[in-house]
Amino acid sequence: MERSMERMMYASRWILAPIYLGMSVALLALAIKFFQELFHIIPYILEVDESLLILKLLTLIDLTLVASLIVIVMFSGYENFVSRMDLSEGAEKLDWLGTHDYTSLKMKVASSIVAISSIHLLKVFMNIHATDNDKIMWYVIVHLAFVLSAFFMGYLDKLTKH
Repeated sequence: MERSMERMMYASRWILAPIYLGMSVALLALAIKFFQELFHIIPYILEVDESLLILKLLTLIDLTLVASLIVIVMFSGYENFVSRMDLSEGAEKLDWLGTHDYTSLKMKVASSIVAISSIHLLKVFMNIHATDNDKIMWYVIVHLAFVLSAFFMGYLDKLTKH
């Protein structure tokens, strides 16, 4: 009885496989949004002022960071929780594949959230005249909460490794 239950619990990890596959669809959605933003700005590239161009570029960087985060979570999560990827020897393999454990994955997610939050905050500062002071204050507070959370997660990981 116990052995059957353990086998069933272990096999249930495959429930995660379609979720990680679904992240590919999310990645496709971000790619579509990236090129939509890019194609919106290209016709006006010579007319647009510098600050608006920087805001658009920050949006593209933001989308790229989120897409990269999806790839890291998708591959690392699959390898950590479902199954090792069996890639043929001639196939191109990412150097970091198989090297991220749950702790490093958690830290990558936390640092990516801080980077994404930084870009959003920079976009708010670039367009500061259109934002209320109390909203700016809350943006900064939320960003600092992300920074402190990532810092403490890293510190706790360092403590537990010793």
